[in-house]
Amino acid sequence: MPRVLHDLKIMLLANLWIVPVLAALVGALFYFVAPPPPMSATMATGAEGGAYRLFAQRLKEELSEQGFELTLVPSKGSRDNLERLLAADGAVEIALVQSGMEHQLNPADAARLQSLGGIYQEPLWLFHRAEVALDRVTDLLPLRVAIGSSGSGTLAASEAIFAANGIPPDQHPLGWQSFGGGKAAAALIGGELDAAFFVGPAENALVQQLATHPGLRLANFRRAAAYEARLPFFNRVTVGEGLLDLAQNSPPQDTQILSPVATLVINQHFHPGLAPLFIDASREVLKNGNLLDRAGTFPSPEPRTFALSEDAERYYRNGLPLLQRYLPFRIASLADRYIILLIPLLVVLIPLLKAVGPLYRWRIRARIYRWYKHLREIDRQLDAGTLPARLDIEVERLEHLEDELAKVEVPLSYSNELYELHVHLRYVIERLRTLQKRRATASDTVG
Repeated sequence: MPRVLHDLKIMLLANLWIVPVLAALVGALFYFVAPPPPMSATMATGAEGGAYRLFAQRLKEELSEQGFELTLVPSKGSRDNLERLLAADGAVEIALVQSGMEHQLNPADAARLQSLGGIYQEPLWLFHRAEVALDRVTDLLPLRVAIGSSGSGTLAASEAIFAANGIPPDQHPLGWQSFGGGKAAAALIGGELDAAFFVGPAENALVQQLATHPGLRLANFRRAAAYEARLPFFNRVTVGEGLLDLAQNSPPQDTQILSPVATLVINQHFHPGLAPLFIDASREVLKNGNLLDRAGTFPSPEPRTFALSEDAERYYRNGLPLLQRYLPFRIASLADRYIILLIPLLVVLIPLLKAVGPLYRWRIRARIYRWYKHLREIDRQLDAGTLPARLDIEVERLEHLEDELAKVEVPLSYSNELYELHVHLRYVIERLRTLQKRRATASDTVG
């Protein structure tokens, strides 16, 4: 066993050159391969207490189970969220945005953003006073109507419907007011408004309040199919009889409404490796569905608002990456990159390791063969008869070489070559001594 360890030591020492080569290779790979995804991000949501904020809070809790920290930033709504995503400071990396808002951006800005998919439907509700008769959108022209606050998704959705009916923003009647939310609900209930638009899930407390108020009615968009065909960011949704409140049977009959979709939108600061994590966490949050969305419907690659990111498209096609199905996200993301590192490393290492054997043999034999250079020189001089007059000096040099050779260490498998060198060295020394004796004899005879 000691001899085996001795040979192993020699082999390692002979191949120490491979250590800096491997270190340089691994360093280069780590330098050029993308770093692992961060374990934090910042998300713009919406107003405190709103549907966007509630979803984002549940998403944050789900992500925290993976050790991921999601910072939530309140905002004024979809338009504000888009502005934050496009801001140069990159303070916000992901946000909830209502479908259809992308049409308010110029093409260059829209190209800077991508979608992770639709998250849930957020219907557009038009509630009106019970005494007001509404058949078409144009019936709102002489009425007092709240169409949504500036920059909100409600205003964007209502204006899209007005434009489809030939009522552009610069032709809005004086009775139409740009506010929404709780303020609009209070004005509608108090009789200061005849109708008002709202956007939010069916479970939203404000929607529930309006749906159960005896003096209000939910408008029926009987031409919903036409709107859906012309405005593809709207879905036609049927609110079944009694869906909003069974006890009060609200609405009293099946009612057609239009619904944008809340979408997750990212900018260039969002690490692409986080896409599967966010979509899968959203799926977990939404797994039970809601009053309008069946379980398993969302998240979804539709609607195609902004371009769907490649990583999101891969998730919808194949599901979670293999390692993330069985390992925590942090470990799986690191392992993914180590595998990426391993492939080119193996490509280089295989021929490198194949070269180790021949190089090792060459280095060991070089330790032996370099002694033959002097022997061959003396041997040629012997044959040519050109050796120096003082052979004792050459004998002394060879005997010194013999002493040095005794200290040379080689693996057991190469010992035969070392012993052959000993034999050849002794042979040359003996030839020199024989020649030395002959010259001494010849000198005595002449004398």
